[in-house]
Amino acid sequence: MVIKRTIDKETVKDLPKAAFPGQIHVVQTPWEAEKAVSYLKSCPLLGIDSETRPSFTKGHVHKVALLQISSEEHCFLFRLNLTGLTLPVITLLENPSVTKVGLSLRDDFMMLHKRAPFEQRACIELQEYVRTFGIQDKSLQKIYAILFGEKISKSQRLSNWEAENLTEPQKLYAATDAWACLNIYNKLQELKQTGDFEIETNNNVVM
Repeated sequence: MVIKRTIDKETVKDLPKAAFPGQIHVVQTPWEAEKAVSYLKSCPLLGIDSETRPSFTKGHVHKVALLQISSEEHCFLFRLNLTGLTLPVITLLENPSVTKVGLSLRDDFMMLHKRAPFEQRACIELQEYVRTFGIQDKSLQKIYAILFGEKISKSQRLSNWEAENLTEPQKLYAATDAWACLNIYNKLQELKQTGDFEIETNNNVVM
């Protein structure tokens, strides 16, 4: 596989859409959160992301509303605006035996720390990790496009994540973002093990 260092927006625009293929579970109570975490802590590797209701007033920032945690088959959408950051979820984020993969994790954790104090452990920042494979782009959409030839839709990004009920497009968008992080990491791990990749640079291939 030839890995491009960068990809332009026009190319991404024409690619087929990527979508999380598994089951999506909306977590709205502390009991549901506990049940979800008992499954998630049995997974050695998870993709994570978060969503915050956009603010259109200068200087006003909402608290993080949604935390998405995904395995390959199941994605749980923790509605933090309803449950808060519960102890089981904090325990999972602090668990050194479960690796959490995400993009712009510093921003996600900064927002999550405003809900409750915790010390995240075993986290992999994809923006740094992809650099060793020659990828210079920093956005999830572009990194995913480079590796999979598919685009991640951003149409729901500025929707209301504190709405009484999340819409199906919101759920799919949120789940896809967390799962895509996991998918990227797994793909890069596979390429690393097989050595079956080359890095493209200025129309030349670097071995």
